[in-house]
Amino acid sequence: MTIIYAILIFCFLIFVHELGHFTVAKCCGVKVNEFAVGMGPAFFRKQRGETLYSLRVFPIGGFCAMEGEDEDSEDPRAFNNKPAWQRACVLIAGSFMNFITCVVLLIIIAFYLGTATTTIDSIEKDSPAAAAGFKAGDEIVAVDGERTDEWQDVITLIGDSKADEAAVTVNRDGSEILLNTELVYNEEAGRNMIGITSRSERNPATAVSQGVKNTGSMTVLMFKTIGQIFTGDVSVKELSGPVGIVYATNEAAKSGVIYVLYLAALLSLNLAIFNMLPFPALDGGRLLFLGIRKVTGERVSEETEGKIHFIGICLLMALMVYVTFNDVIRFII
Repeated sequence: MTIIYAILIFCFLIFVHELGHFTVAKCCGVKVNEFAVGMGPAFFRKQRGETLYSLRVFPIGGFCAMEGEDEDSEDPRAFNNKPAWQRACVLIAGSFMNFITCVVLLIIIAFYLGTATTTIDSIEKDSPAAAAGFKAGDEIVAVDGERTDEWQDVITLIGDSKADEAAVTVNRDGSEILLNTELVYNEEAGRNMIGITSRSERNPATAVSQGVKNTGSMTVLMFKTIGQIFTGDVSVKELSGPVGIVYATNEAAKSGVIYVLYLAALLSLNLAIFNMLPFPALDGGRLLFLGIRKVTGERVSEETEGKIHFIGICLLMALMVYVTFNDVIRFII
């Protein structure tokens, strides 16, 4: 199942990325010669109109081959003959689709897991909450006089309290009741607890909000990590390639499908951000050259840009070999 999950994640994320390039290219009237998922020899080919669609043996890549993308072309529909803004849209589309995929997956996860409410679902036996008289179905409306609009408020007010007891106001059958409960510090959790769990609810609007919020938090964390790599706070040895991803997929699969979806969301966002870095051969690098040529005119030729992108590909391949070697040492040997 690990191999199956890993292949599905690879193929899905690559397909989504290349589909973004393909869709926007078609909308801009760019001639697309081939749309492929995977690398290596093709085992399936289908010609429809001007575009060849193919599936290839190794599910570790893919491409959307546009006319005039890496060379000069006289075709008026070639990528190199389109206005700069259209070329920019085509280049951005792949990462944008991966970003949207991340948002959608996190929304699905948020809806599946539900959102914690301030209503009590269960009470641990012989816990402070049981001794204080809490009941399942009680809605916590305040802790020590401070209103609790969401479950996180309850966790914070109880968990960070410096007192030995807390006065908790609950709504029970339409009436507010004040219950005094002892606070017990949990060493593992690192906060006070009283032995209650929250009742979750599945709300589409809340799931959308939570999915967008989690994507934002994940994006900030990734940019912070990238910054730490450049400053040396995070070692390049901690980066992972395909072997590391397969290992992570295996660990996620042990915990269930929902964790595999979360890993797919994380990798999708990673792919979106990585491809937008201003490095040769990446979409971000192509955007950089697009901006340079817009400012300087034809001082940077297609041939020169192509050579620089080729060097970028070689460096990326070297990085892939390096991180794969580290992954083998770290996870297999």
